[in-house]
Amino acid sequence: MSAALKTVSAGPGVTLQDAGRHGYLRYGVTAAGPMDRLAMATANRAVGAAPGATAIEVSLGGIELVAEGATLPLAIVGGAFDVSIDGHKLPPAVRLALTPGARLRIRAGADGAWCYVAVGGRIDVPPVLGSNATHTRSSLGGIDGRALATGDVLPVVDIGPCEGGAAGLTAPWLARSDDPIRMILGPQDDYFSREQIERFCRERWTISHRSDRMAYFLEGPQIAPANGLNIVSDGIVMGAIQVLGDGRPMVLMADRQVTGGYPKIATVIGPDQGRLAQMRPGSSVRFATTAIEQAVAARRAERAILDAAIEAVPLVRHPSDDVLLESNLISGVTAGSGNVDAD
Repeated sequence: MSAALKTVSAGPGVTLQDAGRHGYLRYGVTAAGPMDRLAMATANRAVGAAPGATAIEVSLGGIELVAEGATLPLAIVGGAFDVSIDGHKLPPAVRLALTPGARLRIRAGADGAWCYVAVGGRIDVPPVLGSNATHTRSSLGGIDGRALATGDVLPVVDIGPCEGGAAGLTAPWLARSDDPIRMILGPQDDYFSREQIERFCRERWTISHRSDRMAYFLEGPQIAPANGLNIVSDGIVMGAIQVLGDGRPMVLMADRQVTGGYPKIATVIGPDQGRLAQMRPGSSVRFATTAIEQAVAARRAERAILDAAIEAVPLVRHPSDDVLLESNLISGVTAGSGNVDAD
């Protein structure tokens, strides 16, 4: 019997993502992949999939899904989105079995900018250059290189077991934090004076409404390079903080270009990139320098997290109104990736 997830409705920016399209930067092909890597990996692990398996990345526009042909095991992890099945409210981090005909509805909630719907099985769409990651600017990956739309049907194969009813996911590493976003200086920090670097770290920046999967623009004071703007274009990684000609910084994100010719004052460390990604436009953010050794330790800790089992606490029903309750759940699952949600 064939099985599938059908998109009943989808807001803008909902795409299929996996670990990314790697090995093609020299050909001008960006990696794409998730905005919040740890949140997606946690969702995948919760249904027994590989951390980088293909999942649906849901933006603030939300999505509605139904299962066709078979009951599908799903996990939802990310920001504090509003999640429900046929009107019954669920916690924002949850594992569930979606039966045919039941409608899963995900909408923007209190915090966070992205969440992930992982499938206990495999979303069977043709890979492009070895990946299902969608990069809409170049029309690569996913469904014809575009965002998901109403009526799209995603075939699902190799379906895993559906473990009982809905269960809230306990994952303290997804808890909210107001700590500064950590960064490593460089590679062109020598283009900036010590005073400018200190000012960048001292200021509280605002995420611009111009921000998207390509870059998060930062609103605040100008940080004009003391040594000019002229550098030889070099490679761009996710988290690179470029300073534009008008002195405005921007942080390059999952759909970044492959090279850039503006000086980069610093680079956000990998474990904090998802935390930044989960901040909505209008949120404020601060940055702090850290040592490479600390960044490596944070990465190792992140990997260790995904080696352990993810606790799932069964939900209970209220006897009077049949609404699923979020009882005895968490220790901090309101968002994804270390500091998933916005200020």
